[in-house]
Amino acid sequence: MNKFPYFPHTDEDLRLMLARVGVESLDDLYSDVPDDFLYKGEYDLKPAMSEQEVRAYFEGLADRNSHLTCFVGQGAYDHYTPSVVPYITQRSEFLTAYTPYQCEISQGTLRYIFEYQSMVCRLTGMDVSNASMYDGPTAAAEAMRMAIACARKKDTVLLSSTLLPQVIDVVKTYAKYYGARIVMISAEDGQTSRDALSALLESDDTIAGVILPSINRYGIIEDHSSFADAVHAKKAILIEYCDLSTLAVLKTPAEWGADVAVGDGQSLGIPLCYGGPYVGFMACRKDYLRKLPGRIVGQTLDKDGKRVFVLTLQAREQHIRREKATSNICSNESLMALWVTVYLSLMGSEGMKEVNELSYDGAHYLYDELLKTGKFEKVFDRPFLKEFVLKPLIDVQSLQTKLYNAGFFAALQTEEGYVTFCVTEKRTVDEMNRLISIIKED
Repeated sequence: MNKFPYFPHTDEDLRLMLARVGVESLDDLYSDVPDDFLYKGEYDLKPAMSEQEVRAYFEGLADRNSHLTCFVGQGAYDHYTPSVVPYITQRSEFLTAYTPYQCEISQGTLRYIFEYQSMVCRLTGMDVSNASMYDGPTAAAEAMRMAIACARKKDTVLLSSTLLPQVIDVVKTYAKYYGARIVMISAEDGQTSRDALSALLESDDTIAGVILPSINRYGIIEDHSSFADAVHAKKAILIEYCDLSTLAVLKTPAEWGADVAVGDGQSLGIPLCYGGPYVGFMACRKDYLRKLPGRIVGQTLDKDGKRVFVLTLQAREQHIRREKATSNICSNESLMALWVTVYLSLMGSEGMKEVNELSYDGAHYLYDELLKTGKFEKVFDRPFLKEFVLKPLIDVQSLQTKLYNAGFFAALQTEEGYVTFCVTEKRTVDEMNRLISIIKED
């Protein structure tokens, strides 16, 4: 008999396993651990609480959080979440669904993943999308690996220095342990330097791919005209890092000539939520379908001629030889892919355009009014949508403290010493005017 009813191993099972590894007891397994590191006391656990007491305890912890009006972006944006989205995604059949290995009993999950892929392809202009990834930075890192896998005998990927800092850091971390070489492209007047990119492409024959931002760390909408031709002339892959929400109104990665599009879908109604969970996306031209990490859901017909959904491609360790596998990222992200799918279904093309128009109008209003205060200077004269940077003429730490005490999260400082602001459709004119009035105070 097993004294732990939820453990599958019986005493006989344990005896056989211990005998197989050549020890007599479970304690013998830890014989090489110094005695000082073995816990010998009782756990300091508080007495059990009732359900009401547990709820009150955690509500007390939640009340300690600061509830601030957010005027910061930098890769995570405070967009509105329609109430029906969490209602649908929290239904038990979605919330507890797991990897759809058996298509005959997973049609619901496969259907919404297929719809998610279709929507990502429509927004990016790409031919095929995978079934979601952890977040934008890890999607960029997977694209770095994908570029090297496609190029063969090339180990270098160029990163624009105008990418978000967290994207650069994650890609560099992946590259270190993947054996890839990362080279940075310098910036010119707030965006990726075309001359610097051309010089690197001409001087280095080991370049497998180039990663550029659609909207960069300064909020600038970058102009990538002729970039694709230069990259493809060296038989390298062009990867665009995008804010998926903005592709409803901006030029798509496909229109720029990119081969792969990556980024974060958080801006599609996923709450900020202290950093996650978010959802990364990756889409590409059909030429690179076989190198796409994760899985792809496709549609077909069953024996009765009815439309059904299947796992079309799943190049994961569970299914093919480990050395041929691409990535194991995708299982737990399908719930967030559903969140994005419901959001886009509700908003539609016109709704997405309106979100961006409201964000654009608000951001430009705030930009102009902040300059009028005389406490900031213009940094770049380039187009932006909802996010921008200014050069502060006052002490930034004092400014941030004053805004925080007034209930605002704003004026995040960059490594160059600029401050960033972001406006989404959630921000009202009254909120912006309150922010400006606080900044005007001595």
